[in-house]
Amino acid sequence: MAKRRHSRFDCTPGCAVEAAIGLIDGKWKSIILWHLLGGTLRFNALNREMPGCTPRMLTNQLRELEADGLIVRKVYAEVPPKVEYSLSELGLSMEPILRALQVWGSENLALYRGGSD
Repeated sequence: MAKRRHSRFDCTPGCAVEAAIGLIDGKWKSIILWHLLGGTLRFNALNREMPGCTPRMLTNQLRELEADGLIVRKVYAEVPPKVEYSLSELGLSMEPILRALQVWGSENLALYRGGSD
């Protein structure tokens, strides 16, 4: 069964959070966005940065991010085809959120490794 992409938001309190999380849900989307903060990358470069992500999953996540307007896919007309991915203006607007998640994760990672700070 295919994943339902976006539910209809009812604008109750939390609706904006639901909408934002809905755009970056999935194991790899926020990680893709994080890597693209450093600049434009090609598919294989992204794939190398995420060794646990299969090429098929990466392709699916990139397609969804592009469809949602968070990344831009640029195809060069050459053989073999060259494809680059970069953050769109909307994707760039998520930088403070991604950086805050990185800080929070760094401060609290020990809780999930069985240790404590």
